[in-house]
Amino acid sequence: MEQALTPVFRVSELNEYVSLVLSNDPNLCDLRVSGEISGLKRHSSGHLYFSLKDENALVRCVMFRQQAIRLNFQPQDGMQVLLYGKASLYEKDGSFQLYANYLKKSGEGELYLRFLKLKKELEDRGWFDEARKRPIPFLPRKIGVVTSGTGAAVQDVLNIINRRFPRMPVVVASVRVQGAGAAQEIAKAIRQMNEKNAADVLIVGRGGGSMEDLWAFNETVVAEAIYSSKIPVISAVGHETDFTIADFVADLRAPTPSAAAELAVPEMDAVYEGLRLQSRRMSRALQSRVEGMRANVKLFASARAFRLLENRLMNERQSLDHVREFAFRGAKERVTNARAELSQTMAKLCALDPSAVLERGYAILTDEDGRAIGGVASMQTGERVAIRMRDGTAEARIDQVRLEAEN
Repeated sequence: MEQALTPVFRVSELNEYVSLVLSNDPNLCDLRVSGEISGLKRHSSGHLYFSLKDENALVRCVMFRQQAIRLNFQPQDGMQVLLYGKASLYEKDGSFQLYANYLKKSGEGELYLRFLKLKKELEDRGWFDEARKRPIPFLPRKIGVVTSGTGAAVQDVLNIINRRFPRMPVVVASVRVQGAGAAQEIAKAIRQMNEKNAADVLIVGRGGGSMEDLWAFNETVVAEAIYSSKIPVISAVGHETDFTIADFVADLRAPTPSAAAELAVPEMDAVYEGLRLQSRRMSRALQSRVEGMRANVKLFASARAFRLLENRLMNERQSLDHVREFAFRGAKERVTNARAELSQTMAKLCALDPSAVLERGYAILTDEDGRAIGGVASMQTGERVAIRMRDGTAEARIDQVRLEAEN
């Protein structure tokens, strides 16, 4: 007896079969499931995509536009609801999910209540005040990023920074962004960035996810690290519709990590263009100011007061010329007179100069001590004398002294 062979399914056939089985199960065709909304997404088509969860598990859900428009409230993450619908399989990717026909609001989830409580507590402390928030530097020297080192968010941030401002230094602190201990790692990385003064602006965040996935950014320890940071912080948690405590404490909130990168650095080409425009504005302003000053000078020069001052200046210059000419003539006369006096003095000195007398053939006699002998009365026979003449000196001895007879 031959054994029956197990059929071989193609993937699409298997998914179709499972979907058919689920659809025919009466327990799954008319369900009521209680849970907390998480990861709600509103598609442009009007369909709602979300998850229902409790403390142990979650299930994917879809609510099409025709059913969603009949709701009398706006579903939000953290809401506790009762879902009416059926269970089936999304055949394209084989995922089990619920198709909601109606949602009934039954209360707000525990996580959402914790979020609101902490938000009010920190708001009352003044941690969200706009007055304490620091401006983001226009052109930072270095960017710090605190996020998962393996996620898509960090790659998006790095790519955008490099595209907008090539060669901008970036320091990445790789941390866990969800799960136990993630909040402590994020807070520690922020503190270390500040201790090392590692950057001029910090981007803190992660990609999108459910409220549980983003919960690390709702912890007090992260909020305190951002609040105490001396470096300006841009929060970039999740998608545009996601809000966390970190968003409210940070100096600037970005809807996504990619948007945070765009807010952190300007485009290099735009900066250069701005510098060129500013340079031209300054040049035009300087030229305009110089032209204005020239016009003021011309106006001042044509004024009557300036002409009077100019005439007075001309008169003073003319008077100065007269004074200068008078002083020059006086000085010239004094020099001429001084030269004449000098010539007379020189003539007198020449007349009194013994050398001039010697030039005429006279001689000067001096005794042994070098004193000039004024007459023969002071001489004695046998005394030695020196005879100085024009061309030299001779020594002699007095043999005879004869005085002239007195009248």
